[in-house]
Amino acid sequence: MKVFISGASGLVGSNCLQYFQSQQITVVGSHLSYPTKGTVFFDTLSPDHSENFDLVQFNPDVIIHCGALTHVDYCESNEVESYTKTVQSTINLCKIAQTCNAKLVFISTDYVFDGKAGPYTETATPNPLNVYGRHKWEAEQYIQKHLNNHLIIRVTNVYGKEERNKNFVARILEQIKAGQDIQLKLPHDQYASPTNAWDIARALFLLCKENKTGIYHIGSTDYMNRVSLALSVLKYFPEAKFNLISISTSQLKQAALRPLKGGFIAEKFNQEFPDFLMGTLDDYLNSL
Repeated sequence: MKVFISGASGLVGSNCLQYFQSQQITVVGSHLSYPTKGTVFFDTLSPDHSENFDLVQFNPDVIIHCGALTHVDYCESNEVESYTKTVQSTINLCKIAQTCNAKLVFISTDYVFDGKAGPYTETATPNPLNVYGRHKWEAEQYIQKHLNNHLIIRVTNVYGKEERNKNFVARILEQIKAGQDIQLKLPHDQYASPTNAWDIARALFLLCKENKTGIYHIGSTDYMNRVSLALSVLKYFPEAKFNLISISTSQLKQAALRPLKGGFIAEKFNQEFPDFLMGTLDDYLNSL
């Protein structure tokens, strides 16, 4: 199996690259604006860019698309850029997947749902509330219409090790390590299933190895709001200095609407891989 990972300098992409490499398969990971050790340049918005890694020549069996514009509030006021980086980039990779006869794996989100009836199984009907979620859903629809050989993986509240420590859990840990006074204002009414990026990588490898297709929800057995998520990290560091204010989502006055009851029940994946053990936040924190 030959695998190409776009966005391999980000959280999910870097964990996928590391795990797939550990399985002794041929894998190439790419970056766009943030190069990391072991990644190559590839601009999904300009497939003919002269500096691009020659993806067609590489001829992958699987293309995993991890790159996207993920700043939800920024997307709300920059709709064209959001479309370009999430939908158009996916369309471009779909065309390359068709040329190479490769499976396209798309990383999506629980933001394709309205958050009224979560946690969600794969049979739930999408109804995004914001630009980010709508563009993820548009990309999903394009893939389903144009490619038979595809995987759509929905994930949420992803945390774990990454070079830039951009994810919520990593930022808290970084502040603790630096001895900073941590100031948090978090919504108590936004629920999701925080999931370790390493577990997503492990699950993705199994799905690709077994040549699965369709939509899969990947989520931990953890289900909590943002306040509980922060406190679950902070309890491991009694010396940490922090001030946590619990408020409602409406009080935050965020630019983009949020699905309040999000997250997943990974029913389909669990039925097909009953021996796969998904880690919890406590597992991750105990391993540090």
